[in-house]
Amino acid sequence: MPQTTERVQARTTARKRVTEVTEWTDHKASAKALRAAQARQISGRRRFVDPTTCERDYTPAEVQFMQAMQEYKLKSGRMFPTWSEVLEVLHSLGYEKGLTDASAALV
Repeated sequence: MPQTTERVQARTTARKRVTEVTEWTDHKASAKALRAAQARQISGRRRFVDPTTCERDYTPAEVQFMQAMQEYKLKSGRMFPTWSEVLEVLHSLGYEKGLTDASAALV
């Protein structure tokens, strides 16, 4: 059965995509990543609990801070605030830097 022009073009396009992907793939890096993944799997050293979402009882101050940060991220549209922005949130909650013994002696 003779192939239609559309089928030939589709196969040619598919081959081009495969060739482009193959050309852009870093085989050395892929092999290194595969070895690292296998080593983690064998050693069992990979953590299964995400420390940022670990199940523990947060203090009311921690919960307030997390909620304030979430609210800030939603309002600003920035999912990764800078440290200056984190300090702004802390200041808005009423936190201030306390005096240490050395700085109190200078005052």
